[in-house]
Amino acid sequence: MIDFLKMSGSGNDFILIDNRDGSLPVDNVRAFVKRVCERVGSVGADGMILIEKSDRVDFRWRFFNADGSEVDMCGNGGRCAARFALIRKIAGERMSFETGAGIIDAEVSGNRVKLRLTDPHSLRMDETIPVNGRNIDVSSINTGVPHVIHYVDDLDGFDVFQTGRSIRYHAHYQPAGTNANFVKIIDRHAIRVRTYERGVEGETLACGTGSVAAALISSWKGQADSPVNVAVKSGETLKIHFEKTERGFERVYLEGGAAVVYEGRLWTEAYQGA
Repeated sequence: MIDFLKMSGSGNDFILIDNRDGSLPVDNVRAFVKRVCERVGSVGADGMILIEKSDRVDFRWRFFNADGSEVDMCGNGGRCAARFALIRKIAGERMSFETGAGIIDAEVSGNRVKLRLTDPHSLRMDETIPVNGRNIDVSSINTGVPHVIHYVDDLDGFDVFQTGRSIRYHAHYQPAGTNANFVKIIDRHAIRVRTYERGVEGETLACGTGSVAAALISSWKGQADSPVNVAVKSGETLKIHFEKTERGFERVYLEGGAAVVYEGRLWTEAYQGA
């Protein structure tokens, strides 16, 4: 049986497993992740995080989306990983961990976690792409994973699934695809965001790296200043801190909650056939 914690980062939920000894008893990790993340018949989650040994910093992580795909970074997952490491005494309140996007620094205070992300890159502003029979204006940036930003007036009434799916698989962003974020400006320190996430293949209640992308693009367009409070669909608010330079952004921080939902032990029946 496999011990795990189920955790939530602003509505994104994850299964976290300490695999520093490499003893996870599965041959096909991606099939295992896909099976256990199913919401009927197993635990159910937006993704899974495996905590592994690192020779450089406190630990290394592997992050998997619910479809079994492995990606470099997830902001909400990163906060959960940091609090998990503190709970399991893997690291202290200040820590660093390895991701596919680089080294991430974190500070845990109660159930609040502040991450310093790797510097974003691949900023592309004000492009026009055809989506569902019409042209829309988009901007994009990589905040550890790729994100597209599109501004809308009626965020509540917007069809996030259809438009998000079209952007996610758009030829302009192949072969890797992208995440799609829909944004409404409230004021210079507040925005709202809804996100279609690659790998989950649907709208999620929150996306940390997407919230960061939305704040940075809004700043680059002259519509927001650090810190930016980002309201996500779960009803929670993430806080994004950053410094803007002539070439882009640096010292980017994502701050928000990381809650433990429950502790469990996964029986083999939950992942048989994976």
